[in-house]
Amino acid sequence: MPFCKVSAKGQITLPAALRREFRIAPGSTVEVTVVEGALLVRPVTGIGRLFGILHDRIPPGEPLGWEEERWIMEEAVAREVVGRR
Repeated sequence: MPFCKVSAKGQITLPAALRREFRIAPGSTVEVTVVEGALLVRPVTGIGRLFGILHDRIPPGEPLGWEEERWIMEEAVAREVVGRR
């Protein structure tokens, strides 16, 4: 079982083998939850689960298909570029 050390800022470094296995690259977003008294860290997948310019444009509930997510993302990015929300 790999171990992680907590820094003075409360940060941990995931072992390289786990980052590779779970495809967690620099800049990736992970979700941290408590499950039965233990921390669960897992990579965030699917555009709709990310915060930022999309957080108010993806409806909660059933996951969207790739084409729907892509259309919403492209629209949100275009609005961000021209300065309209």
